[in-house]
Amino acid sequence: MNEFTTIQIKRTLLEYLKSMKQHPRESYNEVIAQLVDNRKKSQYDRYLHEIQKNKMKELWDNDDDEAWDRV
Repeated sequence: MNEFTTIQIKRTLLEYLKSMKQHPRESYNEVIAQLVDNRKKSQYDRYLHEIQKNKMKELWDNDDDEAWDRV
């Protein structure tokens, strides 16, 4: 079985992928893999932000910190 496949995409998307290339010989497979990897990182960052939100609120919203605002 062949390791590669053919997909159909709109020409506008093809032009976008071409503009994303960091080097003319970079394959579209590499470009798409980078986009997917960046999305995973972005989702992970949002996940970390959400789980840390309550702790950061606890650390920042306290009387000691608010006292500094009044000094």
